[in-house]
Amino acid sequence: MKTVLATTVAGVALSAALSAQATVAWQEEQVAEVGEIVVTGTRIRRVQTSTSAPVVNVDREVMDERGYVQAGQALNQNTAVVPSTPMADGSGAASGSGAQYPNLFGLGAGRTLTLVNGRRFVTTADGTGDRVVDTNIIPVGLLKRVDVVQAGGAAVYGSDAIAGVVNYVLRDDFEGVEVDAQYGISSRDDYPQTSLRLTAGKNIFDGRGNIAASVEYSKTDSLFSYDRPSSNLGRLTVTNPDNTSNNDGIPAVKEIFNSHFWNFNYNGVIYSTPAPLEMFLLRAGGNPLQFDKNGQNVVPYDTGTIHSIPFASGGDGWDYRDIAALYTGVERVNASVIGHYDLTDRVRLTGEFTYAQTEGRDPFGTQGKATTVLNTNSPTAGAIMFFNNNAFLTPEARAALEAASPSFAGGAPLWLSKLWDDALPSREFVHTTDVYRGQIGLEGDFDYADRNFYWSASYSRAEVKGETRGWDIWNERLRNAVNAINVDGKIVCRNMDPSCVPVNMFGTGRVTPEMRDYIVLPVGQTYDNTQDNFLATIGGDVFELPAGPLSFSLAYEYRAEESSFTPSQASQQGLVGTGSTSVPTGGKYNTNEFSAELLVPIFGGDFTLPFVQSLEIDGAYRSVDNSIAGRENVWGAGVRWGIVDGLTVRASRSRNFRAPTLSQLFAPSSTGLNAISINPCDSDRINSGPNPSVRLANCEALFAANPLWGPLAGFQDEGENYNNVLVTSGGNPDLRNELSDTTTYGIVWQPSFVPGLTLVADRIEVELKDGLSAFEPSDFLQTCFDSTERNSACDTFTFNDQGHVATAISTTFNAGRIRYEGEVYNINYGFSLDDVFKGGHYGSLELNAELTHTALLETSVTGYDYLRTDGTTARPDWVSRYDIRYKRGPLRVSYSMNYLPSAKVNLYDTIESTPNPDIDSNVRHSLSAMYDFGQYTVRGGVTNLTDEEPSYPTRSYGDILGRQFFVGVNARF
Repeated sequence: MKTVLATTVAGVALSAALSAQATVAWQEEQVAEVGEIVVTGTRIRRVQTSTSAPVVNVDREVMDERGYVQAGQALNQNTAVVPSTPMADGSGAASGSGAQYPNLFGLGAGRTLTLVNGRRFVTTADGTGDRVVDTNIIPVGLLKRVDVVQAGGAAVYGSDAIAGVVNYVLRDDFEGVEVDAQYGISSRDDYPQTSLRLTAGKNIFDGRGNIAASVEYSKTDSLFSYDRPSSNLGRLTVTNPDNTSNNDGIPAVKEIFNSHFWNFNYNGVIYSTPAPLEMFLLRAGGNPLQFDKNGQNVVPYDTGTIHSIPFASGGDGWDYRDIAALYTGVERVNASVIGHYDLTDRVRLTGEFTYAQTEGRDPFGTQGKATTVLNTNSPTAGAIMFFNNNAFLTPEARAALEAASPSFAGGAPLWLSKLWDDALPSREFVHTTDVYRGQIGLEGDFDYADRNFYWSASYSRAEVKGETRGWDIWNERLRNAVNAINVDGKIVCRNMDPSCVPVNMFGTGRVTPEMRDYIVLPVGQTYDNTQDNFLATIGGDVFELPAGPLSFSLAYEYRAEESSFTPSQASQQGLVGTGSTSVPTGGKYNTNEFSAELLVPIFGGDFTLPFVQSLEIDGAYRSVDNSIAGRENVWGAGVRWGIVDGLTVRASRSRNFRAPTLSQLFAPSSTGLNAISINPCDSDRINSGPNPSVRLANCEALFAANPLWGPLAGFQDEGENYNNVLVTSGGNPDLRNELSDTTTYGIVWQPSFVPGLTLVADRIEVELKDGLSAFEPSDFLQTCFDSTERNSACDTFTFNDQGHVATAISTTFNAGRIRYEGEVYNINYGFSLDDVFKGGHYGSLELNAELTHTALLETSVTGYDYLRTDGTTARPDWVSRYDIRYKRGPLRVSYSMNYLPSAKVNLYDTIESTPNPDIDSNVRHSLSAMYDFGQYTVRGGVTNLTDEEPSYPTRSYGDILGRQFFVGVNARF
């Protein structure tokens, strides 16, 4: 029986497969004669007369050697992958669920397809996300290697393979028992990483079968902004008063540190008028007033050095570093079983089962309940009105307030602006994902007409159950409960509801468990994704050509996917947040897909010409019928030309597609308070964008038409950083597939005069149209203000009386375009030191360099205004990694250097727009070693040896975790 013996990295067409075979990243070469193999990127089995087996991007040994406890850590080292970490980006957004998704070339995680053993895997994202698979759920104990196909793959695998494919290949022949344990810690004695694995396997029935199982556990803790020097700066940019013009060489904004929101704090800041202006702060003796922590007295309030609304440096306001945690803690459990049994010499039964649970704990998953002057127009989040007869006012506090405000003594109100840190049991949000997947299949081969054919048929069923849990405040109850009065010596709610529990809002830590039980509700969501997948393939040789057999593969795939999303009862009833209701939603679709591939060798073997040692072409075609998105036909074609021994050139061209997700189509309309991230008229944005002069002119015209907003110079919208904009989001049922055209061409050179040297270079070009663009408020705003003529995007938002964005929308359109151009390079040289230093056993050395060059990456949400991100910290022009691996007997030593070049945060940044237009390069060094004692292997290492911080002022351009140590042991029985 002919079986799969190896899987190697490849492109969409077989030509790309050969290029990837030459990228011998991180693995010692072992030249071996092999039979027919299947390459990732094609379903055709082909014969390699001589190949390095296996030669892949990431193998299991590298993961152990470098202390990686989950697959995402290894993928982050690939220079073509945008690193994914469970970290807050510093904009005020939460650090999130802890999920990590591969994102090739920066084209978006939803455009990188994930496979396990060459088959699709159910999406693990919630019902509102892309079809992506969290790297946390991959069983490392059974992981053989990770193949990364760069650019395309839809003709072979279907939707989503636009940027490429990540294929996790599992071991199906494991024997014995293996116990693996690892512990890591940072040099700051935090962020512990614990990993435990048990893997066992056995050949059964006299070698006719094998069954293997793995159980593993790993955990990392959360981190806060205070825990790292760069995030502990509390850095923000605000309007620079020294700026005089757009060409004076003075930045429009300046840096501030130790940033605070001066308009509110936990104790409660007191206002005479509910508006976020300094003049409306209640004062006594010239000092603004607040309640003390115990809520017993009114004391002076230090606003700090006010720079803008709502930011100040220092003072008693809410610390900006408390807005979000730095890192989400992740705890993961995985149990997997894989096996096969040869029913006959030519038919094999296969099976897989995976259960995975991932729990992400974000300690600051919610900013807490805010009732502040920043949300004056909100009935649920505005500052709280109170009177002098509030039952929780002490005589001392009442007297001080009446002295500061005679009108308060006469019965007029004051307003309390605060953030409730004591009302919620916790600010933590817990994100739990449970994944169940089972697969059963048959595969085999048969002979017909003197030819051999191979076939397979498999069915898989997978389900993902996800849940997010947290707490929020019941709006109506809070408003009633804080309006407390004294009746006959008893504190009651003014509305005289006997079930109402009065709440003390003065100070912090004053909310009792009884009060909390009355005003707090559990919030969150649950979601359920299911996938049924049937795949049947057949392939073989049609007839012999002078250069070899003409080979084919045919496949049929049926897939049914269903997703449901259920918000909490509190959200469904509109009891929390903005008071808007969220409704349960769901959707389903099925797809029938047929694909065909052909490999035609023209020259090769004994049939050659001068400078044509081999020449082969390949093609792939796929027809898709999606019950919602309709029909789509995609294709791929490639050529591989072996010029002389060791020198090969190849090229490919393909059409790829991505179907809209269920949430993009059917997400229900909901409204909530969110940040807008970017207001183009903000002083630190107005000189940026693809058309800075157009943006400036549009902003000037808007402010001229609304003189009561005040001057444009120095304008800042607090909605960029604070959740105070009413954003309405929902799906779009009229979406179509997005399409991309991909071209690759490259060279593989293995010069015979330098044995062990391999050089690979590939050019990759992707042009995408009808992109499924998630139009966020910032996209609508920039589309409006960066356009020379008014367009419909300008009708999607409104402003308040200060010129700040008040309402906006978020949805998806088929409007996006992406253009990517770049190259990937790999240089690998492996040699024996015995050949260099004669007369001894000195071991072997392997040198490797992997580089990704992004020459162009421009994205248009609207289809006509392109934003370039190449050369920025989001996608630097050059990303490289350099490895040295030494082996001598049982000892392995590995060194790695990661290099990020100097870049800009935004390509259009100049000294006029920001005080930090240029971001320094970043270099990190890592060192590890492994020693095999036979039954036991011990390993240890240091990541980020020099404790290099991210390049200032970013927190992601580098490694914010800093220096980390790990030790591990692997025992085999």
